[in-house]
Amino acid sequence: MPLRAGTIYSLGGRTDVGDDQGANPAAPIAGAQDGTLTIEAGVTIFGSSGADFIVVNRGSQIFAEGTATAPIIFTSRQNIEGTSGPDSIGQWGGLVILGRAPIAACPGGVTPPNLACEAQVEGTSAFYGGNTVADNSGRLRYVRVQFPGFEVLPGNELNGITLAGVGNGTVMEYIQVHNSSDDGIEPFGGTVNLRYVVLTGNDDDSFDTDTGYRGSAQFMIIRQRASGGDRMFESSSAGNQALFTRPRISNVTAIGRPNGGDAIILNSGHSMQMYNSVLTGSAACLDIDDAATVANGPTFNSIHFSCPIAFRDDTNVTAAEAAAIFNAGSNNTANGTSTLNGFVNGTNENAVTATPVNSVSAFLQNVDYIGAVRDSNDNWWRGWTCGLESGSTC
Repeated sequence: MPLRAGTIYSLGGRTDVGDDQGANPAAPIAGAQDGTLTIEAGVTIFGSSGADFIVVNRGSQIFAEGTATAPIIFTSRQNIEGTSGPDSIGQWGGLVILGRAPIAACPGGVTPPNLACEAQVEGTSAFYGGNTVADNSGRLRYVRVQFPGFEVLPGNELNGITLAGVGNGTVMEYIQVHNSSDDGIEPFGGTVNLRYVVLTGNDDDSFDTDTGYRGSAQFMIIRQRASGGDRMFESSSAGNQALFTRPRISNVTAIGRPNGGDAIILNSGHSMQMYNSVLTGSAACLDIDDAATVANGPTFNSIHFSCPIAFRDDTNVTAAEAAAIFNAGSNNTANGTSTLNGFVNGTNENAVTATPVNSVSAFLQNVDYIGAVRDSNDNWWRGWTCGLESGSTC
């Protein structure tokens, strides 16, 4: 899809990149064709309804590489026509990328990681999963996804970006999802890593991980809009617990809304590892749902909470039990006061000692600060995003 002056591109229904090649790269499905979608910097693509979405199937790739001054924009027809507003959501489908990395949503009798462990992804009939940790679905850089999300059936929805079984050979950095009607980004299993992520105005969860996801994410700005947004992190571990969900997350600045959901909810045997992050504004900062999650040992280090309630007193896991897990980490503040200037740290956030993270994941970078941005001069988010600066609209 070349950049041409005066040209924008329209999706016409479900748009597949290649056929499903199956779980085994050494033995692809007979007769299935692979495909490559290349999108040049500065291109704009729009959908007109929830039926318009892109599916990158297993064995195929997408190369959408914009720049800081010429991002690639996936948006809605209403946005192109100038009729979308600050609370517009769900105006087209979204982006679905499917890979062959390990997942936990196995058929009965199959234990992951396993080539035979595959499943159909939420929102489509397409399959994902396999046992190729470094599976490569392409590269996304400087990409904005605006006003996506669509409920195909009750409880079966397209997210802004769905990453299902996507491997860590895939590159994802400088990504924004804005005003999705469902989640901003949801990895279902897989090992894909993300860096420099902005999630704004999403109506359900901002970053939702499930079915054995084992990737890392660093430098993430999350901001809910005043009239929409549930949790900022929902992390579940559906599927076979031989591969429980364990994301490694560092350097987040997450700004919630008091009348939304809790900032973080962990359930079904989940084991989040979070470092060097700032979470503020939500009804409660941390809710742990079940004893299986307690047993798998989520960890928190160098975290600054400032919510009306630090720990949710859940039916199965009390606030005191959640506090004990949080306080077992180092350099944590449970009942802090936010001194953020927008999403830039103030005195209280800067007083938190950062934790080295490169030993946790080779993808994660050691830095000497918490939160998503170092200071007011740290502008990795500027130019290619929308809605973060005064006067900037999407």
